[in-house]
Amino acid sequence: MGEPTPALSVVLPAHNEVALLGATVTALRNALDDRQRAAEVVIVENGSSDGTLRLARTLAGQLEDVRLVSLANGDYGAALAAGLAAARGSVVACFDVDYFDLDFLDAALAAVEGGADLVLASKRAPGARDRRPLLRRCLTGGFAAMARLLVGLGASDAHGMKVLVADRLGPVVQVTASRGSLFDVEMVARASRAGLHIVELPATVEERRPPRSPVGRRAVESFVGLVQLRRRLGRGAGRVGRPSATGQGG
Repeated sequence: MGEPTPALSVVLPAHNEVALLGATVTALRNALDDRQRAAEVVIVENGSSDGTLRLARTLAGQLEDVRLVSLANGDYGAALAAGLAAARGSVVACFDVDYFDLDFLDAALAAVEGGADLVLASKRAPGARDRRPLLRRCLTGGFAAMARLLVGLGASDAHGMKVLVADRLGPVVQVTASRGSLFDVEMVARASRAGLHIVELPATVEERRPPRSPVGRRAVESFVGLVQLRRRLGRGAGRVGRPSATGQGG
């Protein structure tokens, strides 16, 4: 007999995260055990140069229900896609090593039990607490406005934590071609177009480390990426589909 299938998978992209990875994985594993959930943590190391891969191998070898997927190149979107493909749980949570919230996880799982297909943690939803510097908050708002205008994204914030029902989002993930930071946007946009039930919960977020790339460069790259995504989505790219905004997040 094979190993029992976990009810929940937590996908954790990790690029040069040696300083935070051990504490994050241990906290997640302990929290899942406390909640008595049959769950796994899937670390997706991608192109690290700082010892993250070595640490991830150690964690996967020492901790029960911690698995490792490794990619040669650093790419957040590719890491998410690989993690979603490798996840065995019927429900999948996508967290970042430096950004996870167990209160959001509890609320999102309750929303899934209530019929949601995809639950997003929004830094811009009513009740959210965004404690990042003002410039970062402004860029998030500007990006959301561009995403709404160019690709019809109805969600207020596609990036960050999310919880999804694997069999319902699986076909969407398979056709999501964007990589990098646009993976989330395309996946959420396609999920909305497919008529899936999307719920946004207010998030609490604060920086645990400075951004790794200049915010100006990221803004330009994001705009170019959205233009390319609009072309990829084709006709109807500007159509808006609003997710519901119910429940309470972290």
